[in-house]
Amino acid sequence: MKIIVCVKQVPDTKDVRLDPKTNTMSREGVESIMNPFDRHALEEGVRLKEEHGGRVTVLSMGPPQATEVLREAIACGADEGVLVSDRAFAGADTWATSYTLVRAIETIGDADLILCGKQAIDGDTAQVGPGMASRMNRPYVTCVQKTREVGPDHIIVERMMDDGYDVVRLPLPALLTVVKDINEPRTPSLKGKMRAKKAEIKTLSAADIGAEEQCIGLAGSPTQVVQVFSPE
Repeated sequence: MKIIVCVKQVPDTKDVRLDPKTNTMSREGVESIMNPFDRHALEEGVRLKEEHGGRVTVLSMGPPQATEVLREAIACGADEGVLVSDRAFAGADTWATSYTLVRAIETIGDADLILCGKQAIDGDTAQVGPGMASRMNRPYVTCVQKTREVGPDHIIVERMMDDGYDVVRLPLPALLTVVKDINEPRTPSLKGKMRAKKAEIKTLSAADIGAEEQCIGLAGSPTQVVQVFSPE
């Protein structure tokens, strides 16, 4: 089974501050971490690999320093990390981000299963995973709290609902977004950390993935954040 896990490097919201002049999040001096929901997606991908065989590729879009979360993912059991990084991607909204990630997946080779965290804690939109599935014309389920069964051509999962859960059977290939209830992420082993330190992280540019200029970054983003503010 070939699995791709999408992860994002985000600011640690425990230390988040807002710039009163620009009404945007100030990232200066704020520690960056792997998006918490993505840690659970990674753990699920590694567990499925351990149970059913296969390979886990971790994919991230971000600046060069995002290689840190890819190495962390390798330390936790992923086989390889791929970073999609280019100044042309700056300012991307969820529409442009989903386009970029799909182009990257088409470049590195498709997967039987794509896993994403339910949402990123810096944006909280929960749009990128479904957006990717829509672009790929792929069946997907959001808010997955448990993987029940994996077959050669299908997967059965539990989807968290307000009043319980649904049991959903999807044909493979498919895309899932997961919630924190699905598992408890492991702590990297010393052996894993050593392997991650030596791992070569592949970096893809806009040209490498054949991205169209009008579809990426600010040019490809029909939405923009007008203001970010603390709750009253």
